[in-house]
Amino acid sequence: MQIAMIGGGYVGLVSGACFAEFGTDVAIVETDPVRLAALRDGRIPIYEPGLDKLVADNVAAGRLTFGDDIEQAVQAAEVIFIAVGTPSRRGDGHADLRYVYAAAEQIAKSMKNYAVVVTKSTVPVGTGRQVAELIRRVRPELDFDVASNPEFLREGNAIGDFMRPDRVVIGTDTTKPGGTGRAMEIMRQLYRPLYLIEAPVLFTSLETAELVKYASNSFLAMKVTFINEIADLCERVGAEVHDVARGIGLDNRIGRKFLHPGPGFGGSCFPKDTLALVRIAQDAGSPMRLIETTVDINDQRKIHMAERVIAANGGSVANTTIGVLGLTFKHQTDDMREASSIPILHRLAREGAHLRAFDPAGMQSARPLLPETVHYCEDALDAATGADILLVLTEWNEFRALSPERLRKLMKGNVIVDLRNIWEPRAMRDLGFRYQSVGRL
Repeated sequence: MQIAMIGGGYVGLVSGACFAEFGTDVAIVETDPVRLAALRDGRIPIYEPGLDKLVADNVAAGRLTFGDDIEQAVQAAEVIFIAVGTPSRRGDGHADLRYVYAAAEQIAKSMKNYAVVVTKSTVPVGTGRQVAELIRRVRPELDFDVASNPEFLREGNAIGDFMRPDRVVIGTDTTKPGGTGRAMEIMRQLYRPLYLIEAPVLFTSLETAELVKYASNSFLAMKVTFINEIADLCERVGAEVHDVARGIGLDNRIGRKFLHPGPGFGGSCFPKDTLALVRIAQDAGSPMRLIETTVDINDQRKIHMAERVIAANGGSVANTTIGVLGLTFKHQTDDMREASSIPILHRLAREGAHLRAFDPAGMQSARPLLPETVHYCEDALDAATGADILLVLTEWNEFRALSPERLRKLMKGNVIVDLRNIWEPRAMRDLGFRYQSVGRL
């Protein structure tokens, strides 16, 4: 089987490489010349553990290719994935579908034989039908099916999520005269390696599959926001948030995942998908008030975290040196989209703080988004050297391994604001630190 993957970004590159590992011939189409040149040179333009080897192995095996010729890639493909960006549209929060529709039009102009056109991008309900209408309008004679196959890839663990998924969701046009048995069988063949490991594969309607992705991410975002609010309550009443999280997470109806308190969620999915679901629901006349509140609470939390740092230093950070550990929205990624570090560090810079920052993977992508005055350090110890305050924003494992004793010697001051709870409060205070974390006393 041959597939074409339109888009060589995070979703397209990871998915394409994993399909190639299944033994499928994959042509990834990337129109950005800089990104394409990097891929052809064997340089992976995103940070994802294990992806460089997976790509190299499958390129060497001849199963994975990169190019910018959509026509060439599409004509030989039985399955054509649309995996382009769907960022929030400026001004209203709706998903921007211009890249999806542009890809669909190019696909329509290039197709020669029957294929299944699949939206892999996260798209609002109804997009699959709009893609089908666009293709029919451009080429009324084409024989094709459309499908929705949302991705559920966590940055930092994307390969494992693809190869050993909780589920695979595939939506087809259940209203099509004659049915979509042909498309369903092709998609079953494509995912056959996952059937062999008994991964659940759920076939639904187009609309259901499109909504599953938004509903999943919004529920998880709500779960993160819930434990963040519980953390705030723990600080007021003398409880320990990690024990609360364990206590509720052991309930199988709730589960343990996404119960880690912090400075607020960010990244490429949760912020834009929660906002998009709010807009989808409002347009449908069925508002999602829980998700509306989740979005607002998360935005306010990031502002409050900056205020927490200021309060920890007696109400002012003017002319104070702050060592910053971590910039990306989570560990094991270089993704700075909607990272908590952005509003927090801008606020601290406005208050007159001198910022010395280190992140193992995200400093290059952080530079355009953070204050120009930020000094980027060689490593974590460099960031801590001479700092009045040490601020932990991302839970990289290498930060957990730092010696608190050495930090105490390197820092000028003794204030640590740990927004990821990577150290034990009692041990840090025993060393003389004025230590604050989230939801712990």
